[in-house]
Amino acid sequence: MREVFDVTIIGGGPAGLYSAFYAGLREMSVKIIECQPKLGGKVNIYPEKVIWDVGGVPPITGKDFIDCIVQQGLTFNPTVLLNTKVDKLTKEGDLFVCETSTGDRHYSKTVIVAVGGGIINPKKLEVEGAERFEQTNLHYRVQRIRDFAGQSLLISGGGDAAIDWAWELSLVAKEITVVYRGDELSAHEAVVKKVQHANIPIYLHTTIQSLVPDETGTRIKEVVLYNEKTKQTSVMRPDHVLIHHGYERDQSFTYDDAIKPELVRNYFCKTLPTGESSVPGIYAAGDIAHYDGKVHLIAGAFQDAIHAVNCAKTYIEPKADKSGYVSSHNAIFESRNRALIAEAVKQAK
Repeated sequence: MREVFDVTIIGGGPAGLYSAFYAGLREMSVKIIECQPKLGGKVNIYPEKVIWDVGGVPPITGKDFIDCIVQQGLTFNPTVLLNTKVDKLTKEGDLFVCETSTGDRHYSKTVIVAVGGGIINPKKLEVEGAERFEQTNLHYRVQRIRDFAGQSLLISGGGDAAIDWAWELSLVAKEITVVYRGDELSAHEAVVKKVQHANIPIYLHTTIQSLVPDETGTRIKEVVLYNEKTKQTSVMRPDHVLIHHGYERDQSFTYDDAIKPELVRNYFCKTLPTGESSVPGIYAAGDIAHYDGKVHLIAGAFQDAIHAVNCAKTYIEPKADKSGYVSSHNAIFESRNRALIAEAVKQAK
């Protein structure tokens, strides 16, 4: 027997997780479908970066923020499917159907699309045998800044991410060198100036030609560089190599023609500020939503989520309140509030 949910949320980033929380607050049954092996969305790309602009939250690392938003998103125990990619959204009768790459079909009364700008994966270094070093000293993202303390680091890339990390890691690393294939860095001018003033060596027109393993065969011992302008090679022996060549975006999520909402640039979902698409029952939240006045911040994703859930609720139950009660007055939290107060009193004694 197929299971039908009130709302299925495609995407487990901040917009999707807050949608799950707020839908639970509104006593809706919820399923989250996320293509990656863990929740958190693109914040997982920068776990050590500090986030400053979430209302009511002091400066917090991406990792800690993910921990918080996941905990909140799972408050009402939604069904969560990880490593599951939705390829197409169709409809059977009154129900929407999420068709996945595995051939499974998930049924729902409404759908909130929260897939951001697409599935993001870092572009890999196109050097033979590079993958063997990914578990040791070849990196595509910075998981822990302390891993680079006192280490020599080679960074390949000239965009914002590469140059941001060159500057930030210069505070802990023994030495940093940047190589970039272009003739000038493409990162923000202010950060480029910081790196230049810090006397971090930057080699333009330069790419990684090959990686030489150590005696174990699992770590990079030497990096062979090639200067495309001088046609000369050189060798470095860094402790770590960090690659920032940009990201691959998979934007292959599609709709059946019968329920295809109006799209912007053939991908982003054109909505009202309330999250409503041109197809009743389909809503969007976060970066995938496109409307006048859109705010591309995590804080904006939260508001998108609230509007989308409220519209989904009244789509299913036209007589339902147009918005949920605030948490301090919501009966659904009464027992939890009592437990928290009791614990606070206990700690005070």
